[in-house]
Amino acid sequence: MTRFARYSSSTALAICLGSTAAYADLTAAEVWNNWRDYMSDVGYEVTGAESQSGDTLTISDVRMRMEIEGEGDTADTSITMDTLTFTDVGDGSVSVEIPAVSKITVDADPASGETFDMTLDYTQSGFVMVVTGDREDMTYTYSADTMGIALAELMVDDEAMDRDTARASVTIADLSGVSRVMQEELRNVSQTLTTGPVTYDIAFTSPDDDGAATITGGMETLAFTGGGNIPTIDDPSDMNAMIEAGFNFLGEFTFEQGNSNIEFDGPDGGGTMNTSSIGGALSVSMSEDGLSYSGSQSGLVLKAMASQMPIPIDLNMETLGFGMVIPVQKSEEPQDFGLTLALEGFTMSEVLWGMFDPQAQLPRDPATIAVDLAGKTTLDVDLLDPQAAAAMETSDAAPGELNALDIRTLTVEAAGAELNGTGSFTFDNSDMTTFDGMPKPVGSLDLTLVGGNGLLDKLVAMGLLPEQQAQGARMMMGLFAVPGDAPDTLNSTIEVNEAGQVLANGQRIR
Repeated sequence: MTRFARYSSSTALAICLGSTAAYADLTAAEVWNNWRDYMSDVGYEVTGAESQSGDTLTISDVRMRMEIEGEGDTADTSITMDTLTFTDVGDGSVSVEIPAVSKITVDADPASGETFDMTLDYTQSGFVMVVTGDREDMTYTYSADTMGIALAELMVDDEAMDRDTARASVTIADLSGVSRVMQEELRNVSQTLTTGPVTYDIAFTSPDDDGAATITGGMETLAFTGGGNIPTIDDPSDMNAMIEAGFNFLGEFTFEQGNSNIEFDGPDGGGTMNTSSIGGALSVSMSEDGLSYSGSQSGLVLKAMASQMPIPIDLNMETLGFGMVIPVQKSEEPQDFGLTLALEGFTMSEVLWGMFDPQAQLPRDPATIAVDLAGKTTLDVDLLDPQAAAAMETSDAAPGELNALDIRTLTVEAAGAELNGTGSFTFDNSDMTTFDGMPKPVGSLDLTLVGGNGLLDKLVAMGLLPEQQAQGARMMMGLFAVPGDAPDTLNSTIEVNEAGQVLANGQRIR
């Protein structure tokens, strides 16, 4: 993820602005300077030949170049355009024209793996952009009939890959948006974007003829809202230094009616996989408070067939969600982290059920798995520092200390049984002996199991679980749990005290 982000994040920023208020008189030169300074702030070296003719400023042979190094990887990324034109419209605004086709090149030499040189065509039709405001506060209002990126050339270890070996394209229709760039103590950028249909087409064949795959799909609509602050520093590719200088970003993508289709083939056979969903969202943020991802999809459907599978796979899920919060900068004080996962309303086809439960002894109710964890950790290293990251790969030392963990939610509902749990622990990092190399926990976990014995009975009756193993499971439940008020209900409180003792419902088990 880190390497991909380094190769692509700055290019994405460039494309967003390139495809991206109070009214005041603006000049073409002011807009060009604003654009050029913004690209410099995100790490690009910008060059171009300027010429003025009347109200139009033309920039020829435009090149925006960035060199990226880290963890043994090197990459040279460039965006080139034949011309950019900025025209004073006469009402205090400036119109911007970009070429129908621009080039994006990436020459990469990773620390491990094959080198590659890639050229992408960045295309547009019906593009219109007008800039308003003043030199300290500019608003870019834009629209386009279509925009797209397509793989034009690919060299892997100096060997050319033809279109039958590798192809990739993304096309966006009916795009419109607004980007605002304000120059204060930090450069502030905010953007809203909406599109019509988005489609993609990716295919590759192994040069050794041992596999091939085709991936197609898209979504009916795509929208983005977000922005952040961008400082000016000597090395914008150093994300740790950028954050220390005030960099922050928050953005959310939403989409409707997504689908994907995968076909693959290989020495062991081939197959297909198709997915669809009603819609979803993805949020990303980064600041001195940490890095955060969260996403969700609703109405998810997955169908798959393969030559090595005896029956087709047919799965449905009402909601799939995830979230992650991690600190990225070292600190002497504990920082927040978190992890969430939710698979709600999971069902599968009767054909799959019939493989192990042909008599329908198990309830077919939708299943749910939900986990919500939060805690505190103290980082000893800057996770976004390339040198620190490289040192971590060659060291057995932990990047920091675990201080606390809260189990806010633990839920598993399936086959007529339900397990719920909550708990909280703190960790003593000065005591690494009581629990053999891990910091000593202190706290408790409360668990409730409903329908557990009934599920064991059904599994034994179906022949999926031997009676002896079921008896062993019941003995373990009797050791760690006590009967609840409702039928077939077990409660358990697992506690670790200050003395390092482990207790189950008050009875010491360690």
